[in-house]
Amino acid sequence: MRLTIFGATGGTGTCLAEQALAAGHDVIAVVRDPARLSISTPAPALSSPALGAARLQVSTADVMDPAAIAGAVTAADAVLSAIGPRGTGVTTVSQDTVRSIIAAMQKAGAGRLLTVSGSIVADEGESAYLRLIKPVVRRTFLRHVCADMRAAEAEVENTDLDWTIMRPPRLTDGPATGRYRTSIDRGLPRGLTVCRADLAACMLAAIGDPATVRKHIAVAT
Repeated sequence: MRLTIFGATGGTGTCLAEQALAAGHDVIAVVRDPARLSISTPAPALSSPALGAARLQVSTADVMDPAAIAGAVTAADAVLSAIGPRGTGVTTVSQDTVRSIIAAMQKAGAGRLLTVSGSIVADEGESAYLRLIKPVVRRTFLRHVCADMRAAEAEVENTDLDWTIMRPPRLTDGPATGRYRTSIDRGLPRGLTVCRADLAACMLAAIGDPATVRKHIAVAT
């Protein structure tokens, strides 16, 4: 498949690009600063002798500019965004970036979008403990992050794209375990963490799964 990845210089985006290349996909990594791109993939996976072309392409563009990124999403089998807020301050980065990506996809005729949100946005399916804690967290130190993620989700949901919204809890580093759990349109009891590599693996697996289209996918260890 031809995959376009936004946020490829971040932790989850790097995992997405590396795993996609290792699986044999063609990847366009859209980044503002190519110098920050660090993908640890064996050299043979970076080229396709059969096609005679590089399987990893780097597109330097500002994700906030739909016209600048339209070319990168044209002919994409799926567009994946791992862009999210950093820190806990006032932010609209999730909403602004996904709005721009949607505009570019609609102009280019691309249809499949997978984007990362967070488990903080909803309580359905959570354990009793988290149903008590999460509303407090949403009113206090994660209030700006939650508001941004909810606004971004609304932007996605109000399109006719074949979207999937991933809702992981706190992200950790480390190698993929393959032991993550998932749930559709509901949270996961005791879903406190998931490593970025497992989140990436789950996103890639969801691309071709019709059960995930226009759904929210909780993923946790």
